[in-house]
Amino acid sequence: MTIGVDDDERAFPQLEDGKALEESWLQICSRLKGEVGEVEYRTWLTKIALGPVDGDEITLLLPTRFLRDWVRSQYGDRLSELWNQVMPAIRRVELQVARPGDPVAPPLALSEDPSDAVSIAEPEETPRSAPEVRSDLVTALDTRFTFDTFVVGKPNEFAYACARRVAEKPSSVGFNPLFLYGGVGLGKTHLMHAIGAELVQRGNVSVAYMSAEKFMYRFIAAIRSQSTMEFKEQLRSVDVLMIDDLQFLIGKDNTQEEFFHTFNALVDAGRQIVVSADKSPSDLSGLEDRLRTRLGCGMVADIHATTFELRISILESKAAASGVVVPAKVLEFLAHKITSNVRELEGALNRLIAHANLFGRPVTLEATQDVLHDILKAHDRRVTIEEIQKRVAEHWNIRLTDMSSARRARAVARPRQVAMYLAKQLTSRSLPEIGRKFGNRDHTTVMHAVSRVAELMERDPAFAEDVELMRRMLES
Repeated sequence: MTIGVDDDERAFPQLEDGKALEESWLQICSRLKGEVGEVEYRTWLTKIALGPVDGDEITLLLPTRFLRDWVRSQYGDRLSELWNQVMPAIRRVELQVARPGDPVAPPLALSEDPSDAVSIAEPEETPRSAPEVRSDLVTALDTRFTFDTFVVGKPNEFAYACARRVAEKPSSVGFNPLFLYGGVGLGKTHLMHAIGAELVQRGNVSVAYMSAEKFMYRFIAAIRSQSTMEFKEQLRSVDVLMIDDLQFLIGKDNTQEEFFHTFNALVDAGRQIVVSADKSPSDLSGLEDRLRTRLGCGMVADIHATTFELRISILESKAAASGVVVPAKVLEFLAHKITSNVRELEGALNRLIAHANLFGRPVTLEATQDVLHDILKAHDRRVTIEEIQKRVAEHWNIRLTDMSSARRARAVARPRQVAMYLAKQLTSRSLPEIGRKFGNRDHTTVMHAVSRVAELMERDPAFAEDVELMRRMLES
């Protein structure tokens, strides 16, 4: 069967020819379904629709570029073989993305349930008329978190500069993906919201922002509703994908697998990815090696613990924006007392400001101590690494110098690991700082010690009791 038509007059064959094509296509679909299985067939192949015939070539149409490319790579050769077997006059199969106005026969369902038939969606190539934040994918961007409201200092200036670069030029060479990491409350989420807000304001890009937890729940929901294809297409059609708190995916292998494929599809298509986590890619030991490698192939930017000067700058900026006069000595007092978490620092200042507004009283140092007594009490006891080393050495009956020595005997190494674990739990020191206090050891050694002690505490109740006793003694 050969149907010759002009390019401007291509149409789906009618009457006997059209019926023959439909019957042939139904046979092919039945064979494919039997070969690949119900789930794979519904996921990848139900959206194929018959397009026009030109001579010995038939066109099959798909709704998006991603779906076309996937079907072409995974099933293209098999589709050609089956067409040639069922209808020898068809020698070539062309896969294309459907365009508005294309004459097509609707996709064929292989059951009597009309809900199995899937119509062709609006093609991916349709231009967007306005900048877009995907409402079905996005956790609402916080309008407070912009680049203008981000206070820059030495601990975060590199991460800030990288975030600005991505917002100005997405998919820049060397900046894709952008991986931001740092402790809780240091500004990672602020920078991600700022990137999103800047991109949306500039226009002509679609942005998807969500936590890793939401990514997982959306993926699970898609599996349950047998709509994984729609989930994949939604994510892989955006220009910029931002995933917050990636460490949440540790131990969730299936979700990691899906994120890995989404990551590859977007990067290969020249789309921008921004990810945040509490540790660097190399330290996220629960992630698959291939994913950690890909995450580290772009720009990795860390946000260090705040300095006193940066905390003062943050407090001054927030106080000025509130319109309430906060004396410098109060700001200095807060900057000295609350050192580990910017979020907690800002929360403390917000409580002071709210108290002043509600009761019409000026902010004083005395009022600060009264209003924030619970927060300040938690920060009153400052345990030092030196004190931890001394108490642990006494408890396990080893020399204090063994804490920084190169000895690896278990009688020495185990107490040293406990001291590192307690230093991480009870002080605001960074991992490199803790390592330096233990004979200039690398931060990865400290991380191993922390995870090892935590593991032993779960397995050995007596050991856990010993460590908890040391903690109570140090905190009392």
